[in-house]
Amino acid sequence: MSIPFNAILFDLGGVILNLDYNLTINAFKKLGEENFDRLYTQSQQDKIFDQFETGKISSAEFVRYMKQFLDPSTTDAAIEYAWNAMLLDLPVHRIQLLQQLKKKYSIFLFSNTNEIHLKAFRQIIEQEHGDADLLESLFHQTYYSHLVGERKPNAAAFRTVLDQHNLVPEKTLFIDDSLQHIEGAGKLGIQTIHLVNKDIRDLNLL
Repeated sequence: MSIPFNAILFDLGGVILNLDYNLTINAFKKLGEENFDRLYTQSQQDKIFDQFETGKISSAEFVRYMKQFLDPSTTDAAIEYAWNAMLLDLPVHRIQLLQQLKKKYSIFLFSNTNEIHLKAFRQIIEQEHGDADLLESLFHQTYYSHLVGERKPNAAAFRTVLDQHNLVPEKTLFIDDSLQHIEGAGKLGIQTIHLVNKDIRDLNLL
């Protein structure tokens, strides 16, 4: 049985924000890259994506890299559109749950993401809910890998959050839909929930 926790780290895509990786895979296939799913999946990805998600390369460098797999006439905008296709909606019930949880726990957003996606999902949230800064207001602090310079499942990424807030790993809960991230957190003694085919409202966190 898990011990009580006083802080929760939430992944973003697939936990808070709905995602569909297949939409991006199919979008790149339409642009001519038939093997995009070999370059990028939820569980494994080419090193260029890791570099992009840790801020080691810029959006322009990422787009330029992707162009080598596509027709030379493919525009930057088309590549960004395909890359963002996976990003879906932020349901109201999750917003409401986070607002309640924030009153009871220290809660943090902890996302492997990148410059292009950050801009895109902020636009989605603004269009849906009228506030591009909504995510920042729902958490005590948000951590985006490309700004932190570290990504899950690396121990340094988790320690950045733990150390900045003096969090005790054994009293911290981490929720993510990627098994490799769950395993990384578990190695540090963090309590974990691997969210598969569930919604966070089904976890009885309150």
